[in-house]
Amino acid sequence: MARQRQGFTFGIYPGGLLGDEHGLLHPVRPDDPVRIAEALDLLQGDEPGFRVRIYRSFAATAPALPQTPEGWEAYLGRAGRKVDLVLQFREPTGSLAGWAAYVRTQVRELGGRLGSVQVCEEPNADLPVLDGSVPGVLEALVEGVVAAADEVRALGLDATVGFNAVPSFDPDAPFWPALGKLADRPFLDALDYVGLDFFPDVFHPVPAERLAEAAAWVLHAFRHTDLPKAGIPADVPIRICENGWPTGPDRPEDAQARVLETVLRTVADRAGELGIDGYTLFALRDADSSGGSLFHRFGLLRDDHTPKPAFDAYRRLIAELGPKLRES
Repeated sequence: MARQRQGFTFGIYPGGLLGDEHGLLHPVRPDDPVRIAEALDLLQGDEPGFRVRIYRSFAATAPALPQTPEGWEAYLGRAGRKVDLVLQFREPTGSLAGWAAYVRTQVRELGGRLGSVQVCEEPNADLPVLDGSVPGVLEALVEGVVAAADEVRALGLDATVGFNAVPSFDPDAPFWPALGKLADRPFLDALDYVGLDFFPDVFHPVPAERLAEAAAWVLHAFRHTDLPKAGIPADVPIRICENGWPTGPDRPEDAQARVLETVLRTVADRAGELGIDGYTLFALRDADSSGGSLFHRFGLLRDDHTPKPAFDAYRRLIAELGPKLRES
């Protein structure tokens, strides 16, 4: 079956709700839908197909995580802007009962507003707020990708289907070989992309002069080391689903702009070689601009919705790189 193709796309998570290793961090100030929509218009510029990332969660026997952001419908005002939908598997028992039906229902509900479907959130990361901590996540990943792709294609939607993962620095990590054992032909045929969430110089410091090299190494390893272990074909695109750099103590705002430019240019320079078809930034706004945690200040905007220097950097890079990446 031919894979869905959309060309290179840019996007962003527009909310303020964040998760850290302990739970959810709620924004100290609520989202201002008008100012967020204005910010998205500025970022998108003339770039078609801009994506707004939203998260929804499935759990049959426990309360599901809240949808985030709320009010996302207001953020699809510009022509071509669509939803980058993340469907998290959070059923604590690991039971798949109702999961495929849930996935199909979400696809039908969004319909033509849907640009992409990511099944599961970081299934190889064993942290409480991520799907990698949930039993049965591999089976949910495979079943969910097939269900989403079946529904997308049955409805004739222009939307891609995939999953994401974080970099694996342990050559003996079991995730990719275990996925390979489940990756049958229906799953591989359904797979339009594999997403990478990576945050250079956030959790493991990298000297500024080596940042581009470190980012390139992660991209290369994901394509040539991780994906082959699962038998994922080389023609399946990679997509950067989450990338960002927080401000805060010892993390000045102008450095955020420099890091963003370095990483995004590295992605763009290797898009053709490594088959990268998109980049989504995390996140548009801070949860708490006075907070001391790394997770409080990932935004291009402060919690009062005023821009940091990185906001203009991302806007400028989209305008510059978008046409080149679409033509490559």
